[in-house]
Amino acid sequence: MRDVAVIGVGMQKWGELWEKSTRDIFVESALLAMDDAGVDRLDAMYVGSMSPGIFASQEHLESLMADYLGQKHIPATRVESACASGGLAFRLAWLAVSSGISDVVLAGGVEKMTDVSGGQATHALATAADMKWEGMSGVTFPGLYAMMAVAHMAKYGTTRRQLASVAVKNHDNGLLNPRAQFHLKISIDDVINSVKVADPLNILDCSPITDGAAAVILCPADHVKKFKKPGVKVIGSGHATDTIALHDRADLAALKGVGEAAARAYKMAGKKPEQIDFAEVHDCFTIAEVIVSEALGFFPAGKGGPGAEAGETARGGRIPINTSGGLKSKGHPVGATGIAQIVELTEQLRGEAGERQLKKARVGLAQNMGGSGGTALVHILEVM
Repeated sequence: MRDVAVIGVGMQKWGELWEKSTRDIFVESALLAMDDAGVDRLDAMYVGSMSPGIFASQEHLESLMADYLGQKHIPATRVESACASGGLAFRLAWLAVSSGISDVVLAGGVEKMTDVSGGQATHALATAADMKWEGMSGVTFPGLYAMMAVAHMAKYGTTRRQLASVAVKNHDNGLLNPRAQFHLKISIDDVINSVKVADPLNILDCSPITDGAAAVILCPADHVKKFKKPGVKVIGSGHATDTIALHDRADLAALKGVGEAAARAYKMAGKKPEQIDFAEVHDCFTIAEVIVSEALGFFPAGKGGPGAEAGETARGGRIPINTSGGLKSKGHPVGATGIAQIVELTEQLRGEAGERQLKKARVGLAQNMGGSGGTALVHILEVM
């Protein structure tokens, strides 16, 4: 297998993009990535999107996006893996380049979520759970993650303030990201006193409904000098699954699929958790970031909450997490989230993250997951 590098990234501001269509926002980000890399022709393309048929009444995205991007006749693939669609699109693009099948590949993600009612959006997202045993019983993702939060609190003593500290930190980071959906400074009290969604989670513990897209360009690492920007090498890729339904898991306070994907990525990269300088993780809810930080080995089980409250995951902390603002502040257009994580890693590793630039950024990790952890992707990138 060949070594692979990211050579271009593209992303525009996320939010409620009423004036733009799904194809508009994807093509804009894809063109930015192609311009960043200095390429005008692709060998292949992978498009992550969870539910365009429900959100935008549009399926067959692979053909549509290749057409509107001016890349007719290339092999293009639409990738669906719930909220991990973007992360899986990136892995498939990496595999295409590493295998030698293609040299210049675009991995993108897109979701246009605000053109339907709140009820329709909730239904679309709920299809990523076990519809027979969870969805048809009226359980939504806030309820599923609330159960995980209750289990974590009961087992380890995790507190409301610790969960709230995750939201406060990510909003602070989002204030420095011009492409984030929310530029809103919040306090611990704001989070704790916000509207209840599913006890113990409040509205400020939850990621929003978002329109957005993101794209990256990959090529063989030994071709990087042909292009405009310094490459960022993909040194580890891990992919795993878990039971889709919570009731089939032995421990609701853990994410075993994330741990399995991380172990595979660490092994491939030849790295340990303590060698990661920063990470972008899937904070769809504040409890998710806490449990993920433990599954990735950044904290022992039960210590993710205290670590967040103590500032260990802040930009100046031991292991900065979600310098982009995360799903909580940057937004969560589900098919695009995994790609946006790679955008943030690449910009940090190239020293292009602006006001949120970390002093030490040589090895970064991205963790993206679908549903309540039924699918997990972990990628590790390093400065070349």
